[in-house]
Amino acid sequence: MEFTKFVGTGLTVSRMVMGTGTFGKQTEESKAFRILDKAAEAGVNFLDTADIYPGGGDLTTVGRSEVITGRWLRDKRHLFVVGTKVGGRMGNAPWDQGSSRKHLLDGIDASLRRLGTDYVDLYQIHMDDPGVPLDEMVEALDTIVRSGKARYIGVSNFLAYRLARALGRQDALGLTRFRSAQPRYNLLFREIERELLPLAHEEDVAVIPFNPLAGGLLTGRYQHSDKPETGRFSPELGQFGAMYAARYWHEREFETVAKVSEIAKQQGVSLPALSIAWVLANPAVTSVILGASRPEQLNDSLSAIDFRISAEVKQALDELTNEYRKGDASR
Repeated sequence: MEFTKFVGTGLTVSRMVMGTGTFGKQTEESKAFRILDKAAEAGVNFLDTADIYPGGGDLTTVGRSEVITGRWLRDKRHLFVVGTKVGGRMGNAPWDQGSSRKHLLDGIDASLRRLGTDYVDLYQIHMDDPGVPLDEMVEALDTIVRSGKARYIGVSNFLAYRLARALGRQDALGLTRFRSAQPRYNLLFREIERELLPLAHEEDVAVIPFNPLAGGLLTGRYQHSDKPETGRFSPELGQFGAMYAARYWHEREFETVAKVSEIAKQQGVSLPALSIAWVLANPAVTSVILGASRPEQLNDSLSAIDFRISAEVKQALDELTNEYRKGDASR
């Protein structure tokens, strides 16, 4: 495993992060433990979860991922950097979601209980909440850090201009600064290269992308003629599965995957390993978040750390997927 500094801080983290988004629904606890064991054995010291995981809009399952992760961490919490997220709907009350001071202060306490720990290393706003004043959000997060319940703070799924405004308010008010951004990023979704990545580089913000395999499309296991019924595309995941199908289940994307697969064969490397190595090759990326519903799925993903993508192959992949930098308002 390779390690690097969490940009702008003295914290050292692995360049791969183990995501836990499947735990509690697609992945039962015993299997989740084997996934975490496998990641730890490979040297991964950074775990990512969220209060709403395993997601899908089902309020009966929210929090399960944190509970499972916390049980696995028992007696070894000190060995891992743990990040969680807040902002999604956790209950039926109108304040059980978003970035209000009430929800953030309630949210950190609830996450700590589920994780069985006194603090998290990274506390992230899961999605932007334009209905809450930025000052209220950043002041609440500053309170959380000063209380010792979180070491660092970050954002996920933020547009560049909103992150820039938030950083500006933090600086103006003398508050704890956002230290990370967690965006979606892969060969089939490159829009963040236009604004978010340059901003992160200039502002010393770590970038820890999720979804490097485009929900599994970049594993090569799916065909466009198939119905999107398994993995992240499963109807059993409700709105979550529908969201992934809307993002990636298109003829254009399948044609691109076939071309990337040919490059992987020429390089003698698996399609998942090449796809993840491409993400890691971007100098703005600190660490990449891996996902898995079964332990064996990590084999190819973890092997990406040992594959050195050449400048020529990187350029070929950049050119092949350049259209995914432009964005598509319909998606």
